[in-house]
Amino acid sequence: MTSLKKYQMYIDGQWVNSESEKSFESYNPATEEPWAIIPEAGVNDVDRAVQAAHRAFNEGPWSKMTATERGKLLCRLAEVLNEHSETLGRAETKDTGKLLKETQWQARYIADYFQYYAGLADKVHGETLPIDKPNTWTMTLREPLGVVAAVVPWNSQLFLVAVKIGPALAAGNTVVLKASEHASAPMLEFAKVFEEAGFPPGVMNIVTGYGEPCAKALTSHPLVARVSFTGGPETARNVIRNTAENLAQVSLELGGKSPMIVFEDAD
Repeated sequence: MTSLKKYQMYIDGQWVNSESEKSFESYNPATEEPWAIIPEAGVNDVDRAVQAAHRAFNEGPWSKMTATERGKLLCRLAEVLNEHSETLGRAETKDTGKLLKETQWQARYIADYFQYYAGLADKVHGETLPIDKPNTWTMTLREPLGVVAAVVPWNSQLFLVAVKIGPALAAGNTVVLKASEHASAPMLEFAKVFEEAGFPPGVMNIVTGYGEPCAKALTSHPLVARVSFTGGPETARNVIRNTAENLAQVSLELGGKSPMIVFEDAD
């Protein structure tokens, strides 16, 4: 058997193993053989990632950037995504079994999403409202929330990460992404692209591990201001319970489509 590719998590601009040094194997569904070793994050690893995102939001270079500067970084991310679409596609195909032509196309396709959100970065406006009191102004401002937690399933991860973190970053938030334990490699390859694009440390953090304790620790963390989750209704109920204590905002994308049954005589 060929040697397995060893991955690390991306936290605070650094490549790290889990604190416990635990890991798990990722299997190629086409060969049913392990091909990669993925870190198994625990509660302390999640806390480290959230703390890094919180610092980046409040103290780091990201917190001082103008909307125009954030947009330029997102444009750069789109460029690097196009440059590495083959690598990203191969990682997702190995981890999920999707067709290579589809995964590589998807890697190029999401670059357009980041271009789109880059254009929105400097167009987040408030309003000035009329009021019947003299010498008084009433206005609204739109401000970033802070740390956004993104939890994605194993299928179409590259697409889902674009629609979750693109608008979050354009608005000035920072992100902690929990990759699916069933297919973590594409997200860790995406982290390499993100790093190459030049974002400051802590703006984007990617942890890998199981729902318990990793996802639970992330969605219940007191410094997380918003959770964006894609998955099933049962897990979503847990997410809502986890966020309720901290009054974090929640976005849920639930359910599925295109169910299929493959019989043994399929060609």
